[in-house]
Amino acid sequence: MDSRLMWWPGVAMAALTFVVWLRMYFSRVGEMKRERIHPQAVALSAQMAERLKDTRAADNFRNLFELPVLFYLALVVAVNTAQVAPLTLALAWIFVALRLVHSAIHCSYNKVIHRFYAYFAGGVALWLLWAVLAFGLIR
Repeated sequence: MDSRLMWWPGVAMAALTFVVWLRMYFSRVGEMKRERIHPQAVALSAQMAERLKDTRAADNFRNLFELPVLFYLALVVAVNTAQVAPLTLALAWIFVALRLVHSAIHCSYNKVIHRFYAYFAGGVALWLLWAVLAFGLIR
């Protein structure tokens, strides 16, 4: 299997992160203009939490630098150890799809239990990907 295929889920995750970043920027700047909040008044995250009412996109943006860090590393491990196969590629795409669902929920209606299901399922896909990679390293 062409190892370059494994980079596309990473590109998709980077694109998702970019879209959430844009959403965060426009919602944050919009709220600051509407509420007449000076940028210095929200210089720290604690101040931001106090002053801004809608932090969904910012919360999701931070979340995209937690589990996805392990995802990006898994892609590198898969390519560098010649473990790009239908199973590893499918698990990578499943993780991306579930992160997309998680972000869509988080940045919109934000029902926690729905978000949790997407987060948990994505985590399971990621841990399965790592288990497959670990098994491939020891065999």
